[in-house]
Amino acid sequence: MTCNILVGGGWGDEGKGKCITYLCYHDEPEIIARAGVGPNAGHSVEFNGEKYGLRMIPSGFVHTGARLLIGAGVLVDPEVFHYELDYLNKYNVKQRTFADYRCAIIEEEHKQQDKASDHLYKKIGSTGTGCGPANRDRALRTVKQAQDMESMEGFTTDVPLEVNTALDEGKDVFIEGSQGFGLSLYYGTYPFVTSKDTTASSMSADVGVGPTRIDDVIVVFKSYITRVGEGPFPSEMQPEEAEKMGLEEFGTVTGRKRRIGLFDMEMAKESCMINGATQIALTCVDRLYPSCERVTEYSDLSGEIKRFVEEIEDATKVPVTIISTGPDLKDTIDLREELI
Repeated sequence: MTCNILVGGGWGDEGKGKCITYLCYHDEPEIIARAGVGPNAGHSVEFNGEKYGLRMIPSGFVHTGARLLIGAGVLVDPEVFHYELDYLNKYNVKQRTFADYRCAIIEEEHKQQDKASDHLYKKIGSTGTGCGPANRDRALRTVKQAQDMESMEGFTTDVPLEVNTALDEGKDVFIEGSQGFGLSLYYGTYPFVTSKDTTASSMSADVGVGPTRIDDVIVVFKSYITRVGEGPFPSEMQPEEAEKMGLEEFGTVTGRKRRIGLFDMEMAKESCMINGATQIALTCVDRLYPSCERVTEYSDLSGEIKRFVEEIEDATKVPVTIISTGPDLKDTIDLREELI
């Protein structure tokens, strides 16, 4: 039995979707549970030559033997939820995807309020998906729950009961977080943050799993760092420099151009400390070091990349166990066995 959590170490967009897909496809957990804020976070998944952009359904859907759950701490937009069920129909997700009956529901009024707010939409850089207003109503105890919605009938369950029963039976559970450490309402670059905490502790609470049941916390860092929207960015580079390096990117949910910066070692240290990281996944190494594209053996990496990995491990005191060298699942260096 294992129960592992994966979270973002930056401001989101770290490549969590690729890492989640890889880990779930290879480790085959019985339950994959989504934690985090809600549909304001997009995960990109590339599998068998096809690309998927997801905002509600767990990114580990490619493991077709897993039950896909959405924790009570996650905001659900029924429109997005049902769109993705249809979108991923060939993976039989309708028969195995369920939200906790206590999930708070995003309604149209929440999205309108989000976009109409100069503070949220223009100053903070909200995605406009209604998450902030919905979490406000949740705190005021006026929001509707999934169990109150006819559109969610047949798609709800008791997620903590399912997850903890599975662990009691010796089954494996994987909890996938969204957003990133720098967007935490508590520990991020306030006020340019999301509407709740995004650290591993909250991800555990989102799906109703106590901290004593967690085995590993995997924190994902991109080899450079990106940010969508406003807020402090100490290591940010000029757009012209990023374009010259071939690091131009756009947000999965908003389509907005991402701001680009160099890897922030101080932020990585703080992220690992507060998340209680036991492993690090390092993504987009091929974007920063094109010579390592699609490399699958650590020994085949250049000395420059190995020194970069060692610097991260020395600074954070956490081992780098997953290195992504391309978008496809096979473009991965897996060093987890070396920890055993």
